[in-house]
Amino acid sequence: MAQQPTTTILRSPLGRVRGLGSARGGTHHWFMQRVTAMALLPLTIWFAISAVTVLAHASYEQAALWVGLPWNAVLLLALIFATFHHTAAGLQVVIEDYAKSETSKLVGILLVKAICWLVGLLATLCVLGLAID
Repeated sequence: MAQQPTTTILRSPLGRVRGLGSARGGTHHWFMQRVTAMALLPLTIWFAISAVTVLAHASYEQAALWVGLPWNAVLLLALIFATFHHTAAGLQVVIEDYAKSETSKLVGILLVKAICWLVGLLATLCVLGLAID
């Protein structure tokens, strides 16, 4: 009678029930990548259409008035948030997959997150400055 090969399961019973890996964050990270991607689709289409139809031939004053409209400001802020969150999460995966040492992974991830936060904050302040003005 042939023996069945035994496989070792490295996850705890609680981890199997919850569907979490060893780091307990992979599922959430994967899910948020999909959520931000789905949010970016309509937001990017809206912005591209607006840029071509409204902003392409607008003066600075007209563009500032357009950004200052509440609905446009809210959608621009959502676009900014989703873009930089999606970018940081995607680059984190690339760094985790291709960086050799743990130090370079940590430095790369922190650098990417810091840049995304700073540029996202700057973009948010620009939109709010035009919307409040």
